[in-house]
Amino acid sequence: MEYLPAKHILIRNKSADWFGTDHTINLYRGCCHGCIYCDSRSDCYGIQEFDQVRVKADALRILRNDLERKVRPGIAGLGSMSDPYNPLEEELGLTRRAIDLLDAYGFGTAIATKSDLIVRDIDILALMREHVPVICKITVTTAEEKLAAVIEPQAPTPARRFAAIRRLSEAGIFTGVLLMPVLPFLEDTTEQVLEVVRQAAEAGARFVYPAFGMTLRQNQRMHYLAALERLFPEAGPAERYRRFYGDRYWCVSPNAKKLWEAFRTACGQMGLLYEMKHITAAYQHGYCDRQLSFFP
Repeated sequence: MEYLPAKHILIRNKSADWFGTDHTINLYRGCCHGCIYCDSRSDCYGIQEFDQVRVKADALRILRNDLERKVRPGIAGLGSMSDPYNPLEEELGLTRRAIDLLDAYGFGTAIATKSDLIVRDIDILALMREHVPVICKITVTTAEEKLAAVIEPQAPTPARRFAAIRRLSEAGIFTGVLLMPVLPFLEDTTEQVLEVVRQAAEAGARFVYPAFGMTLRQNQRMHYLAALERLFPEAGPAERYRRFYGDRYWCVSPNAKKLWEAFRTACGQMGLLYEMKHITAAYQHGYCDRQLSFFP
């Protein structure tokens, strides 16, 4: 196990546009899910050997010090650059103790993960939501088990993730799906998108937040296209990406308009939120009266 030095763990965000989070926490560096599309591989983040998970040394002491310096609490996001429920977390329990610290200092939390290990912490999250905002975002890019096993080879299966959504929702925790990225030429069919929506609703999700496309840049682009050539040699999606997108950063699905219309209709029929402002308002609802400091 490798440890990395860190000066701070609780980092102030430039804005709170992303699910109302004004701070970010990354206790780990790197990720072992093996997702072929991950933007965190990009050179701009400076993460060497991205598939190896490393631990921030003395992270909990540093986090406590960071929290003690805060004049007022906020909402801290976990899972932006590294999954907080990676396999090392099962042994170390840093994420569990970190959210316990957040609770002790009056901070809410917004957790993003592909791992069903999050259900281990239902006890803390359920108590936490009694007095601070809590939202759990489970990433599901496809409900097709075989495809997920190819593009996200080390991540828990979609079935396990939907089961986690069910357990979190049954515990009263505001939970939903990050449907992103929806990979062009692989996942961007109406059938695939609506199946994720259907299973999310059946599991008790409150929302599905989508991105009908993906980002590509720097070495992440090279990694992704090489993976497509290796994994789908006959289908030829890598060449389609080169022809269709060139060097573009934001690669919108050519089916985006059709997908959005079908997605929006299905969410409306199933009572799922899908817009950022409505999701954020819903999970923060009721806390403003009790703790005005959550809202600038």
